[in-house]
Amino acid sequence: MYLYRASCTNLNKTNRTKILRKNGTILSFLKQKSLLALVLLAAFSNIISAQPCTTLGQTPSTAFPVCGTTVFRQNTVPICATNPLYVPGCSTQPGAANYENKNPFFYKFTCFATGTLGFVITPLAANEDYDWQLWDITGKNPNDIFTDNTLVVAGNWAGTYGPTGASATGVIGIECASNPTDNKPTFARMPTLIQGHEYLLLVSHFTDGQSGYDLSFGGGTAVITDPLEPHLKSVKPDCDGKTLTLKLNKKIRCNSLTAPGTEFSLVPNVASVVSATTTSCSSGFDFDELTITLSAAIPNGNYDLVIRNGSDNNTLLDVCNRSIPEGEIASFYYAIPQPIFADSIEKPKCTPDSVRVFFPKKIACNTVASNGSDFSVAGPTPVTVISATGTCINNKTDVITVKFASPIYIKGNYLLTLRAGDDGTVIIDECGQEMPLQTLPFSTVDTVNADFFTLNNMACRIDTLTFTHNGAHDVTMWNWTFDGVPVNTQSHTVTWPAISNHTVTLNVSNGVCGDTSSQDIKLDHEVKADFTMPSLICPEDKLEIINTSTGLIDNWKWNFDVLSSSTLKDPPPFQFPMLNREAYYTVKLTVSNNAIKCADSARKTVTVLDFCLIEVPSAFTPNNDGLNDYFQPHNAIKADNYEFKVYNRWGQLVFQSNNWRDKWDGRYKGQLQGTGVFVWMLNYIHRETQQPVFRKGTVTLIR
Repeated sequence: MYLYRASCTNLNKTNRTKILRKNGTILSFLKQKSLLALVLLAAFSNIISAQPCTTLGQTPSTAFPVCGTTVFRQNTVPICATNPLYVPGCSTQPGAANYENKNPFFYKFTCFATGTLGFVITPLAANEDYDWQLWDITGKNPNDIFTDNTLVVAGNWAGTYGPTGASATGVIGIECASNPTDNKPTFARMPTLIQGHEYLLLVSHFTDGQSGYDLSFGGGTAVITDPLEPHLKSVKPDCDGKTLTLKLNKKIRCNSLTAPGTEFSLVPNVASVVSATTTSCSSGFDFDELTITLSAAIPNGNYDLVIRNGSDNNTLLDVCNRSIPEGEIASFYYAIPQPIFADSIEKPKCTPDSVRVFFPKKIACNTVASNGSDFSVAGPTPVTVISATGTCINNKTDVITVKFASPIYIKGNYLLTLRAGDDGTVIIDECGQEMPLQTLPFSTVDTVNADFFTLNNMACRIDTLTFTHNGAHDVTMWNWTFDGVPVNTQSHTVTWPAISNHTVTLNVSNGVCGDTSSQDIKLDHEVKADFTMPSLICPEDKLEIINTSTGLIDNWKWNFDVLSSSTLKDPPPFQFPMLNREAYYTVKLTVSNNAIKCADSARKTVTVLDFCLIEVPSAFTPNNDGLNDYFQPHNAIKADNYEFKVYNRWGQLVFQSNNWRDKWDGRYKGQLQGTGVFVWMLNYIHRETQQPVFRKGTVTLIR
């Protein structure tokens, strides 16, 4: 029989739905039992449901590795439950994780070619259904699926009995928990996998009684089978010559390895293999490194570790049952441990505040003085060592970083000396050998400066500029950009308009140190004369001029026709003589620069009206003889908000304008008007008095 958690107060809404839809007989069963039986059943089922998952494969971190061509048959699934799960579109609260992770098995795989994923979960009994969910765990801890809701890719939690999975005709989205009679779709649309991404698939059965299932992959276009064939990679002997560390090129199934290591033999056969162990198989299904123990320590010499079929009739198998070829060898050399010297010092970077020292074998981290007293540095500038640390794993490292109190800025040759530290001992390697005292050289380079200087040969319209870097501190590379155009010489000459803006950037390097400098170049010395003034003024008004000349100007010369002149940059307002007639004058400006011997001039004409009293003529003769051919108010230059209208004797508007310069030519809608009297109206505000003016009168058109 199925056992259910009867205490629904401990379940959220989704989990209660799961219970009710798993077996309809539970409802009638509960109705027939006494309260005591109900309480006992609830207590017992709660104990079972709370059981943690400890079997390999039932937690994300111990998931089964998948081969895309293998059918996984799970005849039984240990009863357990772990953290609740978030199901997009189904969890009752936004972001909530309230689907119970009940009786799970997890499967992990990598996508080796982008495409769609198809698979089928087939229950071994007709009245069972399984749920599933897929996560993308690339770069994540597998347990992040319980806290990071964004990792979900696809899933199906429908309660319908029968096969489930992902297919080309499956529904889009995730079906939520339901009753079996709802007949909700059990297949989701095949998700698209991305090459290089890692995925985790959960298969879950909510009820505690189950017959198991088959899981098979196929139908999609994604490749989830690792194309890499398994091989031996390398062997490293331990210090005692009795232990070998074998590394493989990929993960291998734990159950394909025999504990006595019957797959391996040594050539020459000076010792036999007595065991082969790995730490990975206690918490997973595969490994890529194992420790081989020999019957005796081997002498100095070259050896081959050979793999053959072991007592289990195979070598080592990957997850797809592909074997490492029988007879494959991994060669190594063993030498009885002797004191070693450090290999080298990594080439220092620019302004180094530390150096990295490399060793040919592992050294014991706990023998390195943390204050750096195992090392000293001598050179053209004083250097104080303040610390030394290794990249330690299991108390072993093959590189030590020696830290200085301050960076080295000056070019020079330095010596790093390994010596006995403050603790009275030298560094000891992994085999217990003391490091001999030794001295290693290293060199530093100067820092560089990308500042550059500019020489400008100015002219009137075009400037010639030369940009140069001094090349100091062994600079060998110059990368300029002139308004985005690249140049890689030490100096460069350009020609630009004398009025223009530009950006110049320089990157320099001596192969180790680099620097960048940038300047905004503003050229504004082109001598250009210009000014603004009104083109029309009243005889009583003075002419006001605004100087708008640009460039490097030393001299200004103004000529007010033949009447006057000025050498001021901004001349005062000029009064023209009153002649009681309209007059025309030329104003000229000449500017120059003495240093670059450039000059320019500009001239404009001003009309001085005969008078600015606004009057309206009483007649006009539009006969094209050049005399009195148009009708308008006279010289309404000081009329603001100007409006002038003309009407015929039938009251039709024949002319209208808001510009005092506009004139009526005696036409209406393009037709010549005959001799007659017309009415005019004039509205404006006088600019000087700011008083509104309204006038009207008549004008006679004479043909």
